[in-house]
Amino acid sequence: MASDLDRNLKEQERITVELTSLQEQLAALQHDHSVLVNVQQALDVAPSAPKTSTHSAPAPSRRQKPEARPRKHAKTSAARQPSSKKTVAKTAQPTLIELIHRHLAEQNEPRSAAEVATALSTAHPERGIKTSVVRTSLENLVARSRVQRTKQGSSVFYTVSLPSEPAASEAETAG
Repeated sequence: MASDLDRNLKEQERITVELTSLQEQLAALQHDHSVLVNVQQALDVAPSAPKTSTHSAPAPSRRQKPEARPRKHAKTSAARQPSSKKTVAKTAQPTLIELIHRHLAEQNEPRSAAEVATALSTAHPERGIKTSVVRTSLENLVARSRVQRTKQGSSVFYTVSLPSEPAASEAETAG
């Protein structure tokens, strides 16, 4: 009986870790999806953008539900968590991208993804900000030329891109 209980607890721990990992992956995918939709809308690529967002948004939650079904409480909280985050983000809170960009704009020197994540987690503990999601968001900002990436050895640091600076420095060298 004791060994069965021990085995059961170990299996619960394993599944909890796996579920947490899947929830983090889902959050990252949902974030990437919203970034891509925003980029697509910004570029005015195609009128099919609303179709893409409505078809692809439910798919991750369908994948998550079967994983969470054995644990009734996990299903309820996992199913409600992303929708409540989206509602809060759209109504009251700035997006993670906006928070990251603002934070970097306030800095005097380059910051690593870990430093940005730590600062934002401290400032917004209710958001559960993960370093991996911040890193992905920073790379998305780099791709949109809103943030610059610099490497120092094996470390990567980020600063806000200022479009007026290159023009000003070109004017000084020309004059």
